[in-house]
Amino acid sequence: MPSTRTHAGPLSSKRPEGAMAADEATRARLDRLAARLPEATRPTRRRKPRVVNFFTRYFDRYFRRHMNALRLARWGAAPPLRDDAPVVLYTNHPAWWDAAIYILLAERHFSRRASYAPIDAEMLEKYGFFGRMGAYGVDLESRRGAQDFLAASADILAHDDAVIWVTAQGRFMDVRARPLDLKPGIAHLYEIAPHAQYVPVALEYGFWEQRGGEAFVAYGDAISGDDLAGMERAARLSYLEDALTRIADRLSEDVITRDPARFDALIEGKAGVGGIFDFTKRILARLKGERYDPAHGRRDA
Repeated sequence: MPSTRTHAGPLSSKRPEGAMAADEATRARLDRLAARLPEATRPTRRRKPRVVNFFTRYFDRYFRRHMNALRLARWGAAPPLRDDAPVVLYTNHPAWWDAAIYILLAERHFSRRASYAPIDAEMLEKYGFFGRMGAYGVDLESRRGAQDFLAASADILAHDDAVIWVTAQGRFMDVRARPLDLKPGIAHLYEIAPHAQYVPVALEYGFWEQRGGEAFVAYGDAISGDDLAGMERAARLSYLEDALTRIADRLSEDVITRDPARFDALIEGKAGVGGIFDFTKRILARLKGERYDPAHGRRDA
């Protein structure tokens, strides 16, 4: 059944009875995998908090200029998470905006953790500064690329305060497409990090009454290693995909209503059309002694 959580963000919690923490064998396996990468290329060495902070502020301003709001489904707040294990947040991949949304959500809901995200290896080679933001290259079309992805992920998942944001579909897909067709990589991560916490995150975009678009997000409940234990890889992938599908379907149901009361606005952008249109309307409102509201219709819609 879908969660009915209403809290605004994730809460750290002690490990509940039966939850899986990393044992010595898991730690050793992660260290061996990470050792395949040159020290200088490891994601945890390349990521620079100052660069992350700079681009977080940049994308916050950029979002406010170009979008109307980032809305969190009230039933889909970030779940409580244990502080003795890393987190893998896996999402659908509907739009270019996804990477920016990761950055904005990381600052609001996971600020006490270090966030990372795999991106196309060619893009990382072209824009190397992404590595300073926590991005690491992935080329799952080759065997070597898959091995490098697991090695880089192992370097990250060896740290209990780490978060990996994964576009689990591996390519842009319409939000309505079913099945979601998640790539096997998300299921492979469990094999190297069974102690990690896996959280499905649904993303969607739309246009309501304002000029700017609306971004929507909903988190599912955390899935522990215990939930995935004993499954074959295909069954594990299906389990993770089903969890994300349920969250994505429920989020779409709320988006279709166009009812802002179903969401909490995490960020609100600048209303109005801008330029000479808003300037003229503002002057006319002053001449009439009225207060000018640039929003079209309700500001919260």
